[in-house]
Amino acid sequence: MDEDATVTLLILGESGCGKTTFLSRLKNPNLRFGNGDSAGNGLLRDGDQPFLYDIRFARKSFKLEVYDTASPNQHWSSLNPGVVILAYDISDRRSLDALKGWRNDITRYFQRGTGERIPVMMLGLKRDLREENDQIIYPQEAYRIAQELHCDRYAECSAVTGELIKEAFEDIAKVAAMTTTEKGAQGAGGCTVL
Repeated sequence: MDEDATVTLLILGESGCGKTTFLSRLKNPNLRFGNGDSAGNGLLRDGDQPFLYDIRFARKSFKLEVYDTASPNQHWSSLNPGVVILAYDISDRRSLDALKGWRNDITRYFQRGTGERIPVMMLGLKRDLREENDQIIYPQEAYRIAQELHCDRYAECSAVTGELIKEAFEDIAKVAAMTTTEKGAQGAGGCTVL
């Protein structure tokens, strides 16, 4: 593998679902949130896209170039991503329901040929806000939806508390690393929960 390989990753999801906070926490693991202030110093700005992450995984090194749907520099549908993440807010059922539309957009914009398949991961954000009520989204339900949407992986985490953030990023790195092989990441679309 080329040491200078770059994998373009696009993270899609409804506004406010936690994408920027998640990406900011990955950039700065020591980022602290307090008093409900998630807009404090240290959060990435949309104008700074793409966000770059150096990855060393399974004896491979590559650069991860991440674009959020809020990129002001270009419309996300003009990108050529190697991996797409479908993100939703665990405490907001509407953001989960919206993933079906985002999944249709992936097919429309990025899967042009017969049999061509882009790796897709589903990511539940704001895990710290999961609480017992009639809107609760249990992991089993989210996993079922990830399977219905033909996602390759499902993970969830909380950027605010840091819970499962490292594991979620490892999952992203695994999916991205697959795209750097000769075969690429043309998986069968079976979802793995990690």
